[in-house]
Amino acid sequence: MRTRSRIVVTVIVLTIVAAAVATIQHYRRNDLGYVLAHYGPAARARMKPYFDRAKVAYPPQRLALLIFKREKRLSVWAGGSSGGWRFVRAYPILAASGTSGPKLREGDYQVPEGLYRIEVLNPASSYHLSMRVGYPNAADRKQAAIDHRTRLGGDIYIHGKNLSIGCVAIGDTAIEELFTLVADTGTPKVQLILSPNDLRVASAPITQTTPLWIVQLYQTIAAALVPFPIEMEANSAFDVRPGVKWKVLPVK
Repeated sequence: MRTRSRIVVTVIVLTIVAAAVATIQHYRRNDLGYVLAHYGPAARARMKPYFDRAKVAYPPQRLALLIFKREKRLSVWAGGSSGGWRFVRAYPILAASGTSGPKLREGDYQVPEGLYRIEVLNPASSYHLSMRVGYPNAADRKQAAIDHRTRLGGDIYIHGKNLSIGCVAIGDTAIEELFTLVADTGTPKVQLILSPNDLRVASAPITQTTPLWIVQLYQTIAAALVPFPIEMEANSAFDVRPGVKWKVLPVK
């Protein structure tokens, strides 16, 4: 009887210890420092050749992420001490719901369009790792007030995996690299441009019924893309027309 009681006590103690260890591991995996220590070294090593080719020191002094919805491409640009921008590399977007056009309300499954910031790095994402987009921004809220729209939605992320509803999925390896890069650069130094398509090489998706404010939004996005010349992306694997002399096209 005494031996049986010892066995029961031992099982209970081992169960408690196992639960405690699992809890500690769970919190470690969800800790930003732990995630960067775990994924950071390999991610930095993979990115090093791209920064060397761009002739930009790592981490860069500033960073720009350009997302083109129609082309399903995310281009990474970095700025160094010289003040200019240098193209680093591009990633394919594996999944993003919706069509061209800005996000208007909660539940419309649209990826926003405009000029944003990365607000939060989320190491505890259900989609491996994620970075929260600063939607809605001031311009979104201002236009919503004019249109009498209230439920604008939120929780828009750039994340891993290859499926998404209203967010931008780029795969686990890519998000490990971007997550590390943004963390090393610092979120205040990162700008994000979300565009319906690459307005440097094609006109915006505007029709006769497009509201004026969306036309003006696309003009703002096109102007923001000017410092990032398409010629620098000519060697990207996602350039479908190599050798073409690109030019910035005005929004019509």
